[in-house]
Amino acid sequence: MKQIKRYENEKVLVLGLAKSGFSAAKLLHRLGALVTVNDGKPFEENPAAQDLLEDGIRVITGSHPIELLDEDFALMVKNPGIPYNNPLVAKAESLHIPILTEVELAYQVADCPIVSITGTNGKTTTTTMIGLLLNQNREKGKAYLAGNIGFPASEVAQKTTVDDDIVMEMSSFQLMGIEEFRPHIAVVTNIYEAHLDYHGTRDNYVSAKWAIQKNMEISDYLVINWDSKELQELSKQTAATVVPFSTESIVENGAYLKDEFLYYKTEKIMCVNDLGVPGKHNIENALAAIATAKLMKVSNEAIQVALANFHGVPHRTQYVTAINGRSFYNDSKATNSLATEMALSGFDNEKVILLAGGLDRGNGFDELIPAFKGLKAIVLFGETKSKLSETAEKAGIKTILLTENVETAVPLAYDCSSVGDSILLSPANASWDQYSSFEIRGEKFIQAVNKLEEK
Repeated sequence: MKQIKRYENEKVLVLGLAKSGFSAAKLLHRLGALVTVNDGKPFEENPAAQDLLEDGIRVITGSHPIELLDEDFALMVKNPGIPYNNPLVAKAESLHIPILTEVELAYQVADCPIVSITGTNGKTTTTTMIGLLLNQNREKGKAYLAGNIGFPASEVAQKTTVDDDIVMEMSSFQLMGIEEFRPHIAVVTNIYEAHLDYHGTRDNYVSAKWAIQKNMEISDYLVINWDSKELQELSKQTAATVVPFSTESIVENGAYLKDEFLYYKTEKIMCVNDLGVPGKHNIENALAAIATAKLMKVSNEAIQVALANFHGVPHRTQYVTAINGRSFYNDSKATNSLATEMALSGFDNEKVILLAGGLDRGNGFDELIPAFKGLKAIVLFGETKSKLSETAEKAGIKTILLTENVETAVPLAYDCSSVGDSILLSPANASWDQYSSFEIRGEKFIQAVNKLEEK
């Protein structure tokens, strides 16, 4: 970790705790800043605030008093999830106080190269793949995962050395709070419409994502999905060296799919069928990871071994187990139609029993009709089960079962399956009608599968 002096005796307000705010406050305190933490959760219910107070860090909890900003802060470090229309944030902007997210702090103290990954879908899987590739057969140092994947970047950066790498998943929210952040390699998996409740417009969302490359130079590498015309156009606006990846065309200066093999430039890396995870989206993720690994001088053999043994990130087309010839996959992270379409693209529909349903946000599901065609059966639950049943009928699915929840869906799916079938949880909906998170929903699925195995 670099011992920087820029925050010594500077008054810094950390707004919002959670993991990232807690880590940012600890780092700033270590760097000599005069830190004030403000969090909405009451002190008696706030172990993180209690911990910081014990370290001698000032904490103000239970509310967000606007008069805090009368104290002449030099900087605000904001939890990424707090929107910019929050009164304290808006007031800080009006006072021209710089507003950062903790990934900027991580960059400032990191003593090693940073690989950053963003995009609408596939960020976590691609980040995990890259971490595995960089650690496979590694002789010196370690590649650390950080950022939106669940490990605060400002905490990870403190333990790195010049021999290490940081592989950092980055959300659009985090990227809105960077100033100098400059990764050596940045990856953009794709860009679709998302988070408009936070960003307001699609243009704002795309602009936030594209900020990942704003400080990059020609000696840095921008790995982007060449199947996106939008990203092709955006790539004309970067100073970085562009490295494309594609499943649809041969990109001679990047990674691509050709005749069921994955290539990097002229090198044949591995067969698609040897990947440990199914789906067209995972071919895209693997190509992005391969391009990054080759830029980092990882051997083809190491790439082959790591990607063959990677069986998915939890809740993202994760292989769970096989019972009596039936394979079970947990894709609980599929909280929208597009994610479910992508998951189904990796399977033979005639051998798939799909589990879907969840929170009703008022939308229909006719866009799923092409993806649903040919499914052996579908088991539906949650608030949207009736809507999805209508879509399934339009798609010509003959076996449509309605049930209460994920736990009751699993045995129904098993009962209508045969040897060689795949039972896939890919809900196409958020979980909040029945479960507090997609992770809890996925865990309930796994528990129900395990109960089947015990019988």
